[in-house]
Amino acid sequence: MPVFSSLPPLSLYIHFPWCVRKCPYCDFNSHELPEGLDEGAYIDALIADLEQELPRTWNRSVISIFMGGGTPSLFSPDSMDRLLSAIRSRLKLLPDAEITLEANPGTVEQDHFAGYREAGINRLSIGIQSFNDDRLKAIGRIHTAQEAIRAVETAHKVGLENFNLDLMFGLPGQDLAMARADLEQALALAPQHLSYYQLTLEPNTAFAHRPPVLPDDDARWAMQEQGESLLAENGFDHYEVSGYAQPGRQCSHNLNYWQFGDYLGIGAGAHGKISDAHTQQVSRHWKHRHPRQYMQESLAGQARAGERLLNDADLVLEFMMNALRLRDGFSTELFETHTGLPLQQAETPLQRAFEKGLLEKNGRQYFPSERGRIFLNELLELFLTEEAHE
Repeated sequence: MPVFSSLPPLSLYIHFPWCVRKCPYCDFNSHELPEGLDEGAYIDALIADLEQELPRTWNRSVISIFMGGGTPSLFSPDSMDRLLSAIRSRLKLLPDAEITLEANPGTVEQDHFAGYREAGINRLSIGIQSFNDDRLKAIGRIHTAQEAIRAVETAHKVGLENFNLDLMFGLPGQDLAMARADLEQALALAPQHLSYYQLTLEPNTAFAHRPPVLPDDDARWAMQEQGESLLAENGFDHYEVSGYAQPGRQCSHNLNYWQFGDYLGIGAGAHGKISDAHTQQVSRHWKHRHPRQYMQESLAGQARAGERLLNDADLVLEFMMNALRLRDGFSTELFETHTGLPLQQAETPLQRAFEKGLLEKNGRQYFPSERGRIFLNELLELFLTEEAHE
């Protein structure tokens, strides 16, 4: 059973479940935008959801907010202002808290950027995916390359200088030169952060049922290596599996996830993790997935669809699944503070990882070796319980 001397940092995740059209590779909880969406009703549900979570987080400060989806930028600046005002009046939001909003490059949404900044949003994550119109069509995106460029230029213009660009490689019909051209165009737009990752065919997606032809393994590996090299040459630190940042521009919200911090999750299908100093327990919670049911249940005081307490084996596995995504791994102190367990709890799988050459150590700091970063799944499997292998 964990014993907490202090609690991990606390973040807030807010889910917006609608998109203009669902992308064929997307496995997130997203739904096509209904006609006549009542933004105010969903904001009401989010505020009611938050109020139900407040007793679990009394007097704790919030270090970051992340609005994800779906497409949060379909909501107006006025709705975001109302939501953030409600959050500030109910939670202790740090003055320098990172507040991120995911945005897609549609022309209507770009007009919102100045209003988002005035509402208090200080970071954007813009879903570009590619700057090649043919590749965008192949993966079902509804924006063009020119719209993507214009969105980033608008962010600069309104003073939202802290932003992430999402790019994928290994797209249908993409070759090494195309992948490089995408990255070079992204770099020309002067982002502070890039998420650069391979397109994967997730279960229960349109692409899983009707798989497109993708570049072969060798081609995708070449794209990965080319991207890492080009980003390093341009001053980006590869600090996480798919995260690259200029100095001091790592995503605080995601770092809190990867360092096994706490977070509230509000919104349709949102998940959260909370450590409780009083009960000395860690729990995960999740909300009703379908937007209509979520809104009804939230306003009735029942936003949570379920909750699960984590046992010691869960804590070890979930900590490692997050922390070992980071290039710098974790310290003994981070493990013990954020799980409430002594590091000896993970001694056997750690030793196996050393023996397999998947993990290295420098003093009290543990981090994946070069082999461990390449074969991360093999490294993480070592932390599964014996029962989980059966």
